[in-house]
Amino acid sequence: MASYRIDGPNILIETDLLCAEVHTEGYVSGTKARTFLDKTTGARDLGYGLAIVDFLMEPLLDEPGGTSHPYQNWNVTHGNLIRRFVELPQICTKAGKLEFEVREGNGWVAVRQWFHYKEATYGRKPGSLWEQTIVFRDGLRYFLSTDRITSVNSVDELILRIDMPGHLKHHDGDSFEQIYLSYEGTLPASEFLEDFPPDARYHYQRDDSGIPEHLIRAYQVRLDDREGPWLAGITLDPGVVYDAWCHQRTSISGSGNRQGYVCFIEEIGGRP
Repeated sequence: MASYRIDGPNILIETDLLCAEVHTEGYVSGTKARTFLDKTTGARDLGYGLAIVDFLMEPLLDEPGGTSHPYQNWNVTHGNLIRRFVELPQICTKAGKLEFEVREGNGWVAVRQWFHYKEATYGRKPGSLWEQTIVFRDGLRYFLSTDRITSVNSVDELILRIDMPGHLKHHDGDSFEQIYLSYEGTLPASEFLEDFPPDARYHYQRDDSGIPEHLIRAYQVRLDDREGPWLAGITLDPGVVYDAWCHQRTSISGSGNRQGYVCFIEEIGGRP
């Protein structure tokens, strides 16, 4: 029977086939890194968490001197994609603490989290509401997640940036076998050994004249030097996806350690 337990700011969820944790303080939104456990195989997620949430944006360039929160374009991290911030902070790293509620029923547990953005750019008002609901059910080896924005501003092409399914940590491709993108096909781990920007390759951009039937982004976990299961992020309505990329990045911690990861960003919205 699906159940949950609250331990301070952490919500521990268990069904007959899965375990996961939702942390409402610290690094927040989605499920906590490495807590999503597939009981059938013993595999866990490989990154910073699943269904992680960032900021509100729009596809325009910053005006010179127009904002105290400029977006860093034209580098290996962000590539040549045209973006600027609408509202901040980045929820996962800067919100600090989320309001939440938990509900349960016969064989299911649902967690709802929410946050009001605190800062806005270009004369807009802050305060747009982000809400995320995550549902776990017995009998399923996946969970359902939905994000909703109630905007306090009128924006021609408002974008919510999320991680879908979530970033993938690795050292020279040691933690995964391959990646699958429904709009590209299957890619071996060897494609993600050197850093490249989001728009260099494996980049999806919405074309309203040809919305795909499916939008799936997945990686195959490596278990004890053998092929493990696939972990996929499947967007049930592909038409909401404005932009999506899958690129290699390297981060350096405060102690100087290098960590490679595949960045699975997905942007939803991009309409009035």
